[in-house]
Amino acid sequence: MELIFIPILASLIWAILPIKSRSIAAGLGSISLLILLTKYNSGSFPDGLTVVDQPWLGESVRFTLSIDQITWFMLLLTQVLFPLIVMSVKDKNWKLISWAFLMLAGLNGVFMAKDGLIFYLFWELAMIPIYFITLQFSERDNFVTTIRFFIYTFVGSLAMLASLIYLASLSGGSFAYADLLNTQLNHSQSIIIGGGLLLAFAVKIPIFPFHLWQADTYTNAPAQGSMLLSGIMLKMGLYGLIRWYMPLAGESIDFYQPIVMTLAVIGIIYGGIIAIRQDDLKRITAYSSLSHVGLIAAGFFTLNASGFNGGLLQMLVHGLNVVGMFLIIDIIQKNTNTRNLSELGGIAAKYKLFTVLFFIIVIGTAAAPLTSGFPGEFMLLNSVFKFNSMYGVLSGLTIILCAVYMLRIFQKSALGPNETQMTRISFIDYVPLIFIAFTVLFIGLFPQIILEIFPMSLEKLMLDISNAKGVLS
Repeated sequence: MELIFIPILASLIWAILPIKSRSIAAGLGSISLLILLTKYNSGSFPDGLTVVDQPWLGESVRFTLSIDQITWFMLLLTQVLFPLIVMSVKDKNWKLISWAFLMLAGLNGVFMAKDGLIFYLFWELAMIPIYFITLQFSERDNFVTTIRFFIYTFVGSLAMLASLIYLASLSGGSFAYADLLNTQLNHSQSIIIGGGLLLAFAVKIPIFPFHLWQADTYTNAPAQGSMLLSGIMLKMGLYGLIRWYMPLAGESIDFYQPIVMTLAVIGIIYGGIIAIRQDDLKRITAYSSLSHVGLIAAGFFTLNASGFNGGLLQMLVHGLNVVGMFLIIDIIQKNTNTRNLSELGGIAAKYKLFTVLFFIIVIGTAAAPLTSGFPGEFMLLNSVFKFNSMYGVLSGLTIILCAVYMLRIFQKSALGPNETQMTRISFIDYVPLIFIAFTVLFIGLFPQIILEIFPMSLEKLMLDISNAKGVLS
């Protein structure tokens, strides 16, 4: 419960008291990481370690939070990224920190929830802060974009709630994860329930064509909002696929698998092509994210071990790399008052350390060998190719497309003919970049350290999916 209460308490403190220090916020945010590493440090509970289990609305809805290896891994990603994000908050936006802590509580609850209704409530709790962050702290009037984002996510959330209520009615009225998991569904029931869950997760990830809210929201939101959305929040959708949709509505996988695989592959190519055509650094990164998460979703839907392992690894890598890119963009914009490639250039001439860190994160995002992006992407492409060779070849285009738009970013901003004038970059701005650059190289060299976190829980999860679906390749 500390992972819920501490962020809520911190949110209240920042809402009431005029604490503007982002270093203090990052330090307080790191407490959750310290608790995770000390109290739950082994990560060796494949069947789940129940953190709390109390009646909430009678016995049918229990406030149940549990941690297994996959949950621990998602919590690790969240607690690592959060301090890096709040360290970048500008002084004028210090009130944003209060919303960010509330969002952290919601995210932690989403990953630990083991009751359908509690999962939905935390899902919505995580949504409320990002709505106000994008509305209040954007650089320009963002009302239309924020409303579009709200409508997309709200419709998806209602569809998920309807599916969970319907499934609970078939399980005897219980929302407990174990009861929902053991509920036998016929094909029609599974398609209906699976469709509602898939809609919510497809919007959140997002999967093409449910991405129409993404680019404008990422672009117009403050940098911290973009990082929270792309680095952590979209992982809620990917996590939902493997934790809630596939085990609970596995009978519908045969129906939805070709649809999702096709849309995911389209998103991989579409996102890459559109990213190449953009001039705004944030829009390039937004479409890059669409392409990368499309590959993760496709990997999960191949239903093989390589896809699951590669997808989980790539969720961590993508979170770190995309936050790194948005941090770089924020630093560039803060010091030059622009983020358009056509107006940038020559940064490398004067800012050597920044350029080196910039380049490492760029090649990590482009999945160069011996960087963090390579192992997960290789496993995902391998799983997609095994599933369908044509999809594998088309998905493999991401290697070329990503290299083009990421190296274009670096070439035009760091090495271009323009002589961009930047003010002095502060030490606190360098800290998260140094950490992320280190992870790019460390994970690229030692990916097995990450892959060894969740094998037993993943094996159990795949067994649950197999039992629901009937066959697991």
